[in-house]
Amino acid sequence: MSLQLFIGNKNYSSWSMRPWVLLTQAGIPFEEVMVRFDAFDADSTFKQTVGAINPVGKVPVLIDDGFAVWDTLAIAEYLAERFPEKRLWPTDARARARARSVCAEMHSGFGALRNHCAMNIEASLPEVGRIVWRDQAGVRADVARLEAMWTELLAEHGGPLLFGDFSIADAYFAPVCSRLRTYALPVSPAVAAYVDRVLALPGVQAWVQQALAEHDFVAMDEPYRASR
Repeated sequence: MSLQLFIGNKNYSSWSMRPWVLLTQAGIPFEEVMVRFDAFDADSTFKQTVGAINPVGKVPVLIDDGFAVWDTLAIAEYLAERFPEKRLWPTDARARARARSVCAEMHSGFGALRNHCAMNIEASLPEVGRIVWRDQAGVRADVARLEAMWTELLAEHGGPLLFGDFSIADAYFAPVCSRLRTYALPVSPAVAAYVDRVLALPGVQAWVQQALAEHDFVAMDEPYRASR
């Protein structure tokens, strides 16, 4: 089997980070194809390149021997079925259902956190984080929900990760951990410790180090800075 994963810039693409971390942390070989974010209009290089392999023209896209799978949840489910020995979802049926539920919640929710705290691995924006925390009730509500969710799961499954061992859920929340770090948003000690553990995972560290090595400033993904 020959897997390719099409992604955007590692510094900015939270959606791309999820399946890349999942594949890397699980030890599933794949070829990375990075398509730089230049613009998202129809005639941009990005849209032309990605649109040629999937109809929505977005990353990430997984290609398995010519077959395209797009959307992070679909990719995660495909990989879980393709590599059952990797146990990417929890083995217990109820834990597996809960893991799917929280991933779906992340997939469709947390809009305030996404909108006001764009992923930017290279940046350190605690001053922006303080203003966002002060002024954006939606961000405070999103973080409170993360606090409740993660605290409950860590207590129920005993850590060190959300369902004990590494799973799709931890890969799915890795970009959120990065956001919390970039903007220095206040969280409890237990949640901060979980964030530290996720960011220390070899798969996450590999993504972070490669993001730092990009040295690419994409203005449209920089709401708070005019330069790097």
